Amino acid sequence: MAGNVVHIEIKAADNDRCVSFYRDLFGWQFGESPMPEMDYRMAQLGEEMGVASYPSDEPGSGYIVYMDTDDIDASVAKVRELGGEASDKMPIPQTGWFSHCKDTEGNVFGLFQSDESATAG
Repeated sequence: MAGNVVHIEIKAADNDRCVSFYRDLFGWQFGESPMPEMDYRMAQLGEEMGVASYPSDEPGSGYIVYMDTDDIDASVAKVRELGGEASDKMPIPQTGWFSHCKDTEGNVFGLFQSDESATAG
């Protein structure tokens, strides 16, 4: 079923401090960043659920929660049809596709479709 929460992003002013906070609070084990150009540290919270912390100029502006979808193109179109905003889908190579969206009230959320064949371009 689509709509399950699959990923949460936490914007941090100090990524080391943020990772330590959640590690000490919940025992989350963050790995090293898989991206050399960005300090994006992830922890697996369950079989199909993860979290990431990354440096941001907008810390404290809320988490970005990603929900899964079976068809990201259709979901992006539906967000727009319903009066929301959605970016075009973007690849996460060998992982899937995502889109940043806003609902009709301006709340930011993300869509994610798993697809190991996704490529960067």
